[in-house]
Amino acid sequence: MTKEHMLLSSVQNERVKLWASLLEKKHRDRQGLFIIEGIHLLKEAIASGAEIEAIVYDADKGLPKEISEVQDKVASFTEWYKATRNVMAKCTGTDSAPPVFAVLGKLKADEEKLYNPNGLVVVLDGVRDPGNVGTIIRSADAVGADAIILGKGCVDLYNPKTVRSTMGSLFHLPIIEGELKAYIDQAKQRGIQMVGTSLQATHNCYEYSWKQGSWLVMGSEGDGLSAEVEALVNQTVIIPMKGQSESLNVAMATTVLLYEAMRQREYS
Repeated sequence: MTKEHMLLSSVQNERVKLWASLLEKKHRDRQGLFIIEGIHLLKEAIASGAEIEAIVYDADKGLPKEISEVQDKVASFTEWYKATRNVMAKCTGTDSAPPVFAVLGKLKADEEKLYNPNGLVVVLDGVRDPGNVGTIIRSADAVGADAIILGKGCVDLYNPKTVRSTMGSLFHLPIIEGELKAYIDQAKQRGIQMVGTSLQATHNCYEYSWKQGSWLVMGSEGDGLSAEVEALVNQTVIIPMKGQSESLNVAMATTVLLYEAMRQREYS
């Protein structure tokens, strides 16, 4: 290390109080910052070139070897700190604090990638569960989707549980939070299809041609799509089920559809 890293030992430290406040959405929005936890997420952030304001590690355990090996790739403006266990716990909101966390500026997404004529975009309407949203982001990343849009009523992308459940995929593709109607209207003007799911659909998901530009529009398990967004969908499909299960959760259903889209695009 080129310089001594400052030790943070008090939860009353102003910097620590600021970071701890980022556990709440209103403070994340106000500061334009969020927290990531653990070695894997930090390595993904570093590799992606994300704006990392500070890296903080457990003073007792020392800087993790995996981070030490890539610290030459961290921007020069990033501040490094070591902290006591109570400070680590305060800033991550967990009883068993991770060995390292980082404070990042909110990610900047390239909205032009939304409108690839043959693109595949996932649109979420009112999906509130952070685990489901994180899983959908991972699945979209896995199949090479172009982007994701989180509409009104969705859990905050930067909710700590959402961030953890993405397993780093939030750094791999554009994720936009905004009003769905404006984005959907613009996409439809460019000839992109809006595809939703419905138990009343006359076509199953294997009959639809995913090779054309498609936005997969998914709603919450409890409420489905809002009336406004449902009115904008111009194609519905059903996922066939042979067993006795009534439905799949939204993350699993989205994953099934995304993999069918990839199968058609890449393997048929």
